Amino acid sequence: MNPRPGNQLFDAYFTAAAMREVFSDRGRVQGMLDFEAALARAEASVGLIPQVAVAPIETACQAERYDFAALAEAIGSAGNSAIPLVKALGKVIASGVPEAERYVHLGATSQDAMDTGLVLQLRAALNLIETDLHHLSDALARQAQAHADTPLAGRTWLQHATPVTLGMKIAGWLGALTRHRQRLQELKPRLLTLQFGGASGTLAALGDKALPVAEALAKQLNLQLPEQPWHTQRDRLVEFASVLGLIAGSLGKLGRDISLLMQTEAAEVFEPSAPGKGGSSTMPHKRNPVGAAVLISAATRVPGLVSTLLSAMPQEHERSLGLWHAEWETLPEICCLVSGALRQAQIIADGLQVDAARMRQNLDLTQGLVLAEAVSIVLAQRLGRDAAHHLLETCCKRAVAEQRHLRAVLGDDPLVSAELSADELDRLLDPAHYLGQACVWVERALAEHHRFNA
Repeated sequence: MNPRPGNQLFDAYFTAAAMREVFSDRGRVQGMLDFEAALARAEASVGLIPQVAVAPIETACQAERYDFAALAEAIGSAGNSAIPLVKALGKVIASGVPEAERYVHLGATSQDAMDTGLVLQLRAALNLIETDLHHLSDALARQAQAHADTPLAGRTWLQHATPVTLGMKIAGWLGALTRHRQRLQELKPRLLTLQFGGASGTLAALGDKALPVAEALAKQLNLQLPEQPWHTQRDRLVEFASVLGLIAGSLGKLGRDISLLMQTEAAEVFEPSAPGKGGSSTMPHKRNPVGAAVLISAATRVPGLVSTLLSAMPQEHERSLGLWHAEWETLPEICCLVSGALRQAQIIADGLQVDAARMRQNLDLTQGLVLAEAVSIVLAQRLGRDAAHHLLETCCKRAVAEQRHLRAVLGDDPLVSAELSADELDRLLDPAHYLGQACVWVERALAEHHRFNA
């Protein structure tokens, strides 16, 4: 038989290997088999099935024993992956201990196995994401602290505004990630929840053993026992997907900022360099922001996938047709895209290269205009707001028209000289003296980060 076509060319760029493994065929199958093994243990613990049936079922619940290609083919007729897997599981058990086969999947339905298997995968995925967020946040915290007072041009509407600090910009990225880490922590009890309802959610097939089995099964899998099965109530999964969407968006913001700062015209901050990284097939001089591209790509792709899950929420009655199916590849793909973005963001944050001299040089591009507000604020206290604003506006226009530095124009203006000494003007037009609360914002973001880590 010919091997199935592969699709690996982009995986190494857009996803993290560990996350792709979680949602591999093996990961999916093992998640369902873990459910089946735990179900057997739970049912034996309450006396519903004989204890001797547990070991043969557990032994058979190893993903390596199953033909994924055959399962894939069978899904086309069965309509989901659990049906052919349970059949294959039964055959494996029957071939060794025939009497144990009758106790496989007792009282459960396909969606129980698939949804609970998915939750087990999501627990592993969540651990990976939280670990990556922790490492990324630590790296950003170090960079924010190192550059807390490194001035660079603030930019609004893509134009120079007033000075900020690189540390303040990085602290903004850090603050968003801290909030996302808090969100993930808060949703865990809702997300990591057992799915077990049987055919229509009543567990009628288990009689008076239903609730004891459900409680034992949740304990076996270390999952929360919900107030009732959630076959067509998908808010738990969509909440998680939505938070991942927020993470993707914040990483996209980081990537966008980095890519703009790496532009030739700015050249202030760079991704770490490495042999063969960011080059061009034709232009030897290029240094492209290849990591930032992944962050921006994920931020572009993930919202549409989250929208698919939101669109799939109005699932009909007790079990859905098509809307449930729309989730199967969507949520795993979100996890994989976010994992890839997190991996690239860590590389960027760990090796961020900063050209503080170029930042200072760029602050002077407008020849002092970025500090016009600083002068205007001081003059407003002496001349009145409107008069000061009009005076600075006139001086700024003159500086542009005459291609002179604003300091020279202000020094020549008698109205300005009457109010401000040469030393005062020099101080007001020094970017380092007009950074406001930038350092305070860094300290506060770092405090929130450390508080969450504690």
